[in-house]
Amino acid sequence: MGFIADALSRVKPSATIAVTNKARELKAAGRDVIGLGAGEPDFDTPDNIKAAAIAAINEGKTKYTAVDGIPELKQAICTKFERDNELKYEPNQITVGTGGKQVLYNALMATINPGDEVLIPTPYWVSYPDMVLLAGGEPIVVHADKETFKVTPEALEAAITPKTKWFIFNSPSNPSGAGYTRAELKALTDVLMRHPHVWVMSDDMYEHLVYDDFEFTTPAQVEPGLYERTLTVNGVSKAYSMTGWRIGYAGGPVELIKAMAKIQSQSTSNPSSISQWAAVEALNGPQHFIPKNNEVFKGRRDLVVTLLNQAEGLSCPVPEGAFYVFPSCAGVIGKTSPSGKVLETDLDFASELLETEGVAVVPGSAFGLGPNFRVSYATSTEALTEACKRIQRFCAALK
Repeated sequence: MGFIADALSRVKPSATIAVTNKARELKAAGRDVIGLGAGEPDFDTPDNIKAAAIAAINEGKTKYTAVDGIPELKQAICTKFERDNELKYEPNQITVGTGGKQVLYNALMATINPGDEVLIPTPYWVSYPDMVLLAGGEPIVVHADKETFKVTPEALEAAITPKTKWFIFNSPSNPSGAGYTRAELKALTDVLMRHPHVWVMSDDMYEHLVYDDFEFTTPAQVEPGLYERTLTVNGVSKAYSMTGWRIGYAGGPVELIKAMAKIQSQSTSNPSSISQWAAVEALNGPQHFIPKNNEVFKGRRDLVVTLLNQAEGLSCPVPEGAFYVFPSCAGVIGKTSPSGKVLETDLDFASELLETEGVAVVPGSAFGLGPNFRVSYATSTEALTEACKRIQRFCAALK
């Protein structure tokens, strides 16, 4: 259709949403489907946060706000950055958007010129490359180690060219759950210090979802020399179980924050006023439920890793954070499914698994790395146990 913009032909719709939709269709048709595709906690938003939103409605805080966030929320974000990340920002260095996604999108739209390159390590969150394409830039994939899912300093160094504008960094990672230790991160920031033209976009959305003794750090914290060219992005979606409230935020240099506000002023304008007041309470209020939720997540992670490693032909590393595992299905590629289909790719694996056993997972190639698949363990222990049993049964039935 000639009417649609050419730019859209370079972009594909979100693969994670596609899987969720397919699973929904099968469910609607009466099939027993367990969806392991969703990237959101199954916990409810804490009561104190809900109460703050209700109070905001009752107090009439329902009008337009400043384009990129109310002063109270910007102040809460400054406090959070100092408390959790040893990063000092002033309110004029803070932006608030409709979810982390808008914040990332605004930053790319505000900075990318045609031909600018953006470095994206694999496996990557599905939206990064497409956002870069929409902004007119070139996504450059940096291949991470296939065992650890982490990018080495050597690989980063080799990918940088005079055209590199941004390095997008995500730890703990969606889809792999891999988290970089302080030492691993320092090795990357040392490379970036040698290339002053490269800016860093750090997506810290899973900051609080870390397990065992893992200590979260963010690039500008590990290397203060990067502070002036780092956008530190976060949000309330994952740690506070507020995915539907749509509040993301970032701290960065004033000039960049202003440019992002300009984009937002001509697109969505302010995020929901009620969600903003709820986010103030999330950041300033009690945080004690986060470690409690993490205990539950850790138990599920250990369960899923154990059960998937018992499936024939699958190999699942133990991730440091988030609520995903990213097992390799290389051991089943080339085998034939009960329906007679030869599994040539992780996409074949995922679609046959959904058709045969009613388990929805996301193929790894959607995240730039295969043959793997992503499982979200942000669902009940019963559902996870049953889903893993079905995956084991599916793998055992392959010829």
